[in-house]
Amino acid sequence: MPKRGKRYQESAKLIDRTAQYGTEEALKLVVDAAKAKFDETVEAHIKLGVDSRHADQQVRGAIVLPHGTGKTRKVLVFAKGEKVKEAENAGADYVGAEDMVQKIQKENWFDFDVVVATPDMMGLVGRLGRVLGPKGLMPNPKSGTVTFEVEKAVKEIKAGKVEYRLDKTNIIHVPIGKVSFGAEKLIENFKTLMDAIIKAKPAAAKGQYLKSITVTSTMGPGVKVNPTKVMD
Repeated sequence: MPKRGKRYQESAKLIDRTAQYGTEEALKLVVDAAKAKFDETVEAHIKLGVDSRHADQQVRGAIVLPHGTGKTRKVLVFAKGEKVKEAENAGADYVGAEDMVQKIQKENWFDFDVVVATPDMMGLVGRLGRVLGPKGLMPNPKSGTVTFEVEKAVKEIKAGKVEYRLDKTNIIHVPIGKVSFGAEKLIENFKTLMDAIIKAKPAAAKGQYLKSITVTSTMGPGVKVNPTKVMD
């Protein structure tokens, strides 16, 4: 195990690694333990009692966090006709069609964080499946990124919409803000996220749904949240 820095060791003293904390106490500890010289991102890591290999046990969706994430995300929109202007007016960073496909394929260009596409563009965007898919950038109706409501989609992403989805180990990793938000705003963002994940519980999921939850800042130690007290 790599030797941790002095700051990390000081922070770790604040936290009992064997304990599970209530939501409010956990996020206060994360804020107190963040000692880096930059504004650290706070993330939630949620392990679910489902099997992501089965289609009927997938957990995926998107939620607008009440206080955003503290990060401005660059949005690429695939659209044509009047939807191009709509995307530009809504604040999209890049809008295009075949030209954007070429740029990504030929220049290995990925200067964007989210891709939105109108349904009639998905045949074109599908050609990028091999490169966008592994990066988690492929537009998807479940996350609201395949839609004719381009203005709404772009504005929500800019306002702090985050997507949540299971990885191969049945864990969801989601940023819930910055340390500078303070505990109160982080708690509200976290509870909004957890409410969405609880509501997204698949009917096929058996046994304990929320297996374990950890909240952590970029450089700080992880703090375990008691899954039974998440919404308290």
